[in-house]
Amino acid sequence: MEAGNRGAKEAGGISLGMTISLPHEQGLNEYCTLEASMQFHYFFLRKLWVLLRTRAFVAFPGGIGTLDELFEIFTLIQTKKVAKFPIILFGSDFWKPLINFKQLLDWGLINPEDLDLFKLFDDVDEASQYLQSILTPSFLENSYNR
Repeated sequence: MEAGNRGAKEAGGISLGMTISLPHEQGLNEYCTLEASMQFHYFFLRKLWVLLRTRAFVAFPGGIGTLDELFEIFTLIQTKKVAKFPIILFGSDFWKPLINFKQLLDWGLINPEDLDLFKLFDDVDEASQYLQSILTPSFLENSYNR
């Protein structure tokens, strides 16, 4: 999260931080715009706010919290509770052995089109080009009307 906040701040943008109050969790990082940041007590409220204005989701290697958010997003898009938006899983060496989507498909637990919910990237420039090609002004305008 810090890398995303840092990039937004260095680009002159608002850098939103959304923390969850936990006994041993770190607070906001130094790159967050304090006036635009929030702290949540419940995970489901944080995830709701994350999804409220999400136009793309990039997941880097992470723990249970990252997986929780990722699978929540997969489920909501798969069941058409939210409009589809780009999901990037960055770091194929991490994601491929962790989540065997082919196994899920082979067992009939997901549909072939579910494999189109995400794209794997290992190169920052390629991921950036992909997002820029998808997140056109018309996509962004239409996504706010969903």
